[in-house]
Amino acid sequence: MMDWARKVNIKTPAEIAIMREAGRINATVLATVRDLLQPGISTAELDAAAEDVLVKFGCVSPFKGYGYPPFPNSITVSINNELVHGIPSKEKKLKEGDIVSVDCGTLYKGFVADSAFTGGVGAISEKASELLRVTEQSLYQGIEKMRPGNMTGDVSEAIQKYVEGHGYHVTREYTGHGVGRQMHEGPQVPNYGKAGTGILLTPGVVIAIEPMVLEGTHRTKVAKDNWTVVSADGSLTAHYEHSVAVTEGEPLILTVL
Repeated sequence: MMDWARKVNIKTPAEIAIMREAGRINATVLATVRDLLQPGISTAELDAAAEDVLVKFGCVSPFKGYGYPPFPNSITVSINNELVHGIPSKEKKLKEGDIVSVDCGTLYKGFVADSAFTGGVGAISEKASELLRVTEQSLYQGIEKMRPGNMTGDVSEAIQKYVEGHGYHVTREYTGHGVGRQMHEGPQVPNYGKAGTGILLTPGVVIAIEPMVLEGTHRTKVAKDNWTVVSADGSLTAHYEHSVAVTEGEPLILTVL
């Protein structure tokens, strides 16, 4: 279960500057984890490395203790057919050819940054590589629409058209979202939709855009741990995410180094 604050909170330039710092820290965490993706490492070790970086910067992850049952870790690590919310563990170890989605949040000076990537472990298959390429590019298709005067539906449609145009599927149950003082604020931004609908984008709106893409079906199910979301047919999945601010000009990606 996840909690939502539905209100759309417009951020001031000073608040966006803080969120940009949070985003740099979050990007540092993910870069650290990405460098550790190798056969034999446990997902618990990835989580521990992420926590070390957060501690170094005096931050915590808003993931830890979130929801019900409380999420136990600082990052989520989802492998192959696991779409999102995978719980790190000592028993779960990476293998050559796996694709691994890592999602991280950083709470810094009262504001949250949220981003994710999917990476390969050693050599991965061509079909896995193509899934990752399309998912990442769909994220940037959505980001391009984060301009004043557009609607959230423009973001959603851009992602859906790109993904489905390459023969893949977007999840229906899980969405992008506003982010700020809380990890989940309004508006909800699905990865499917119709241009010209939804919430008007104005400077100061900050959204975590996160295409969650499945190879074989849009359908998902939740594992027995009550967190890990998997593809209903066992097919491969991928997940990319950036926290992005609407400005008077170009979209501002907050979660980059």
